[in-house]
Amino acid sequence: MSEKISPRIDLAFKKIFGVEENKDLLISLINSIVSAEDQVAEVTLLNPYNAKNFKNDKLSILDIKAKGENGKQFNVEIQITDEADYDKRALYYWGKLYTEQLKTSDDYSKLCKTIGIHILNFTSITASPKYHHAFHLVDEATGMRYFKDIELHTIELNKFTKNNDDDLSSLVAKTKNALDIWIAFLTRNDLLDPTNLPKGLDNPGLKKALQVLEVMNLSKEERDAYEDRLKWFRIEVNTLKKMREDSLKEGIEIGKTEGKTEGKTEGKTERNIEIAREMLADNEPNAKIVKYTGLSISQIEALKSS
Repeated sequence: MSEKISPRIDLAFKKIFGVEENKDLLISLINSIVSAEDQVAEVTLLNPYNAKNFKNDKLSILDIKAKGENGKQFNVEIQITDEADYDKRALYYWGKLYTEQLKTSDDYSKLCKTIGIHILNFTSITASPKYHHAFHLVDEATGMRYFKDIELHTIELNKFTKNNDDDLSSLVAKTKNALDIWIAFLTRNDLLDPTNLPKGLDNPGLKKALQVLEVMNLSKEERDAYEDRLKWFRIEVNTLKKMREDSLKEGIEIGKTEGKTEGKTEGKTERNIEIAREMLADNEPNAKIVKYTGLSISQIEALKSS
């Protein structure tokens, strides 16, 4: 039996959400992310997935551009690896979609709100344990939102489920809303059977997405590109895992050495790690954790991801 296709690979993601026959899934995904005022009942795909075009341009960015019935623009993408300057890249693609609305003779009143949605296979925002953030331009002093056309969302998948350690019952327990359901699909679809979904996950959109995934066929060109992307994804996952393990090991070894030199014990070092975990759970800032535990910033970041 061939390995199941992962919806976290951008090519598969676009074949699920970026085609005309699955626009209902894209609408459901968008509505699970944006506020009540930005909900859409219909979208027009501005760059639908086309296997023929893909064959000619395998390096194309596989984002999904769509326009709501009220003119609002949406850019949805899943990013496999942690590239440098991700934040600048996100702003660039938002700006590109925003400005592309204007034709030569149009005035600025034609511009509609543009929302960027970035689903990340890595942790980008280390200062917060939340997996979903919505960013707007606000006045620092009053919090007032004046430039209302800009909105960017980040969704960090590995903050929802880590190291594939969830079973079905724990996955159901942490699924509280519509976005959780879609994140469960993207992260642990291997646990889900469309013919027997548990209460809390028995959703028509999820059922259809699982069925689409089961019957998805890839051409030779698509399969080759998918395998290349999957390889890079696995390298990234294994690299991050090794970095976490090495950082934790380094922290313990440093603690042992310092303990011998300064009369500290290994137990004290392990207690400091426990204290750091408790402070992280309370969302304490890194500087404060360093002060009270003596751990380095790199060790604290490793604990966040472990």
